[in-house]
Amino acid sequence: MWIVRHGQSAGNVARDAAHAAGHSIIDLPIRDVDVPLSELGQQQARALGHWFANLPEEEKPEVVISSPYVRARQTAQAVCEAGGVTGARRPPIIDERLREREFGIFDRLTGRGIREKYPDLAEHRALLGKFYHRAPGGESWADVILRLRSAVDTISLHHADRRVLIVCHQVVVLCLRYILEEMDEAQILAIDREADVLNCGVCEYDFEPDDASLCVPRLLRYNFAAPLIEEHAPVTAEPDDIMGAR
Repeated sequence: MWIVRHGQSAGNVARDAAHAAGHSIIDLPIRDVDVPLSELGQQQARALGHWFANLPEEEKPEVVISSPYVRARQTAQAVCEAGGVTGARRPPIIDERLREREFGIFDRLTGRGIREKYPDLAEHRALLGKFYHRAPGGESWADVILRLRSAVDTISLHHADRRVLIVCHQVVVLCLRYILEEMDEAQILAIDREADVLNCGVCEYDFEPDDASLCVPRLLRYNFAAPLIEEHAPVTAEPDDIMGAR
């Protein structure tokens, strides 16, 4: 199984511009679900597709499952169009449970904007921590994990004997690691602090029977940037700030 974050998005670019200018609001007046890849993100997605296409046929993904968000779908489609999937070029399967974490009333606000508009909520979030804090109308990491558990069950039911590529978002990548490796809050937040999830960075698992003959996931690599480096595509990553438009 491979778990990949989408390429750099127009939301990433707009958020960086808002930060640099000290603005409270990110200038991106479209739904988060509709935010596309940036030009650089498209280059990264093509590089990822070429990397998968160069794998031996018996090692390529057989199934691609994507978040419904445009930036994730564009990344998944780039892999399929490059020949990164074995056999017939079946389009990606869309699963809404792989969507980005919902930010609720914090959507399109920078950290400064949240502190200015909702100081009490910003203080509560700092106290509670992002794993459990839920902005009104939004989701905590724990909420994301709840929906991802059912997504993992569905993948196990329908694709247990197949090689699967999942294309999703930063927090979703981390929360899937939390589930597959049976972590706790402290462990996954420590990984989050070590480094941001790379755009089109590859997280890869193998599944081998353990002593009880149960098939358990084994992490082979994480935040693997070789697909981008080999294609001379710039490597980018974005932090998990308390804001939307990512």
